[in-house]
Amino acid sequence: MIEKKRQSGLGRGLSALLDEVSSSTADRGTTAAPTRLPLAQIVANPQQPRRQFDAAAMDELVASVRERGLLQPILVRPLPGGRYEVVAGERRWRAAQAAQLHEVPVVVRELDDSAAFEIALIENIQRVDLNAIEEAEGFARLMRDFGHTQEALAKLVGKARSHVANLLRLLDLPEAVRAMVIERKLTMGHARALVSAPDPVGLANRIIAEGLSVRATEALASASQPAAGTARAPRTKSRDAEMDANVIALENQLADAIGVPVSITMSTVDSGSVTLRFASLDQLDLISARVAGEALI
Repeated sequence: MIEKKRQSGLGRGLSALLDEVSSSTADRGTTAAPTRLPLAQIVANPQQPRRQFDAAAMDELVASVRERGLLQPILVRPLPGGRYEVVAGERRWRAAQAAQLHEVPVVVRELDDSAAFEIALIENIQRVDLNAIEEAEGFARLMRDFGHTQEALAKLVGKARSHVANLLRLLDLPEAVRAMVIERKLTMGHARALVSAPDPVGLANRIIAEGLSVRATEALASASQPAAGTARAPRTKSRDAEMDANVIALENQLADAIGVPVSITMSTVDSGSVTLRFASLDQLDLISARVAGEALI
């Protein structure tokens, strides 16, 4: 895991991280000050959270690198055989290749897999936003493989815990809808509304065809829900509003803690069932880890 000192810098971006790397490694003899390496010795990170690179933005970056060179160093970690893996700055590394540079400025840092992935994810979020699905998948992997909680992730990226929880819920969407988000045909706001829709694929196609706003999508998703109370035993009208509000609050609390959509169905006033929905085996693993290893708050 990233030590506490480095965590404090992640929320402020790569430049702060590089400053802290320099100060924290100076007394250990680890290369931390910028140096230069041949591009031929640097390889891509196979776990890079970003899978899509905007062509127009890359063309602009290549033109800038070709004219002025690479102004900010790439963060790399050493690999066996004298090679180095990109940790942060893959867009700049790709641009340097396209601009046919022979060598680039780098900062070399010894990092384990967890620290390298954390930095790659956070650098992407802060520099050029990942699409919502890429970001959600990155968060899910940090929780599944490296034991992070939603609260810890929120602190790492400098965002509210509800932002992390809402992103993780997007992984419950069908693959076809997730693809629309990746292709930026749907915004995160649209996707959030679709999580609770009975037919998310059909509604997603309608959003795109009709150019619906997020608010219109939320209204349609809400209208498509089964009538309130159809899955529950009758209750007196005087308690309906209070009970529904309490149930919704509990659903939100459990969903925030576990990271997947939660439904509570009341059979009677004081009994019922809790349903956790998952869209993949990875999400099922995530649920198991959260329930077995973390007390809900």
